[in-house]
Amino acid sequence: MAVKSVALVAHDNKKKELVDWVADNRTRFAPLKLYATGTTGRLLRDNLERDDIHCLLSGPLGGDQQIGAKIAEGEIDLLVFFWDPLEPQPHDPDIKALLRIAALWNIPVACNRATAEFILTSAYMTDDQHQPKKPDFSDYTGRPVGA
Repeated sequence: MAVKSVALVAHDNKKKELVDWVADNRTRFAPLKLYATGTTGRLLRDNLERDDIHCLLSGPLGGDQQIGAKIAEGEIDLLVFFWDPLEPQPHDPDIKALLRIAALWNIPVACNRATAEFILTSAYMTDDQHQPKKPDFSDYTGRPVGA
């Protein structure tokens, strides 16, 4: 079975919740390739004692966009993004772009612990037969464009 890749992102007020959830599921995460934005990745590395977490830039400094690029390149199978619905974010356009690209490429997104738990324990994560259909953009990429 192919190794799944998970991107882990959390706003400041949700970082502890994400780290606790990953720690509670450390056995399930053991075989997975993990990517995380800056501070979240550092907290995960420290708390899980895993040095194989691929830490990207902090979200507001481009990390959200780096995760989005990895999604578009087919390198991410699941986005777990614990965002804070009560706190405005200065990099909100980056967040919307990340969620848009995940939806565009049909990547499952969990925005809270309940959804993340559901996806992590689902056949999607354990069975190669359960894969989301990748979109076909040939009509878009092959469209005539005036010069």
